[in-house]
Amino acid sequence: MNIDNKTRIHWACRRGMRELDLSIMPFFEYEYDTLDDNDKCLFIRLLSSDDPDLFNWLMNYGESPDYELQRMVKLIQMRNKARGSVAI
Repeated sequence: MNIDNKTRIHWACRRGMRELDLSIMPFFEYEYDTLDDNDKCLFIRLLSSDDPDLFNWLMNYGESPDYELQRMVKLIQMRNKARGSVAI
């Protein structure tokens, strides 16, 4: 997926699990454009993960075995927390 194809990335952010949507969608909408190209690629790679894994990682029930994905999960959590809750 191309880092500039925001329509496609936006679609990939929609997970169908409310907890994931509340974490991933606001991050994409408010933070994606501030990421450098490497982190944009990493975010897209994170989106290719299975929903149960994403849920566990984002809810702190486990960690990705991939250090870079761990870093992206922490970035999502940190920026979402700093911005405050966003209702979808």
